[in-house]
Amino acid sequence: LLFRTGLDQAALTKKWKEVLLEESLDLIRRTNAKISPIYAKEKAYIPVDMDVSPFDNSKTKKEGVERTYKGCDGYAPMFAYIGQEGYCLNVEMRKGNVHCQKGTPDFIRDTLPFAKKLTDQPLLFRLDSGNDSRDNLIIFLENHASFIIKRNPRKEKAEDWLHIAQKYGICCEEREGKKVYLGSIPETIQIKDQERTIRKVFKVIERTISRDGQIFLIPEYEFETYWTTLDVPAHVVVSLYHDHGTCEQFHSEIKSELDLERLPSGKYETNELILHFGIFAYNLLRMIGQESLKEQDTPLKKKVKRRRIRTVIQNMITLASKLVHQGRQWKLKISSTNKWLPAFGRLYYAFF
Repeated sequence: LLFRTGLDQAALTKKWKEVLLEESLDLIRRTNAKISPIYAKEKAYIPVDMDVSPFDNSKTKKEGVERTYKGCDGYAPMFAYIGQEGYCLNVEMRKGNVHCQKGTPDFIRDTLPFAKKLTDQPLLFRLDSGNDSRDNLIIFLENHASFIIKRNPRKEKAEDWLHIAQKYGICCEEREGKKVYLGSIPETIQIKDQERTIRKVFKVIERTISRDGQIFLIPEYEFETYWTTLDVPAHVVVSLYHDHGTCEQFHSEIKSELDLERLPSGKYETNELILHFGIFAYNLLRMIGQESLKEQDTPLKKKVKRRRIRTVIQNMITLASKLVHQGRQWKLKISSTNKWLPAFGRLYYAFF
């Protein structure tokens, strides 16, 4: 009861959330945690992925729980992750019925300095079609930040894009009856008294024969388009954006492996504070997992780029041990037969 009351009182102070985010980033910076880039035509960029992830809190009467776009009652917080490791840069608690673009320009402005605190390398921001907004484009252009934003097709037709693709794109026939067009066209955006040119990258698919050989009476068309500042081939832009889907794994780890999806309090501000505490714990566990990959001293020999949060908790946080008092000292006793002992000892001295 005292702990819950303390959280309720702390949640009334907005400064707490800023402190948690800043301390989390400071911890990453002070420990020199590796932030891996992605490559576009041999140039390195640090990816910053922004996305909304609905938290299912159905059958509760918590403050702020509303109907989300996923069809469940809950919250819809916005996250920003950096690097291929997926460290969480920023988080913003939102009610379930809030559109993903509402408040996003301010969220981007807050996230930009956080990202620049962790790296001096060029940043590449990636957002989905829900954030296809001129406001976002202008913020990135004003801050000289590269981006890939999937366009919202709205009322655009696939047939119209097929004509554009046939005129400006490059055609590749992947198989009989399936043609893929890739290319880009320039677009001018007015920013104050200046005009800036960005690219509208497209991928158009024309199918006349199905995969199993069935001939269509009417051809089928698909298209996807993107805003970007990258000067790389269209297929590279499409591939880089598809990699943005990795952040769904980060959402899953926060929601299920840290058990944060069903937030505990009935008060909106308290749940917001708990989410920020959860992000601090997530980054700390991610750092431990990435540090454990630097040497092959764990029982898990499969080569991976990231250690899942669940694996870190099960094998390094809940390691079987006993606290003993001996020779006027407190000691942590771990069985010498424990296969995770070498990694645990290395991590202990690395962080403490």
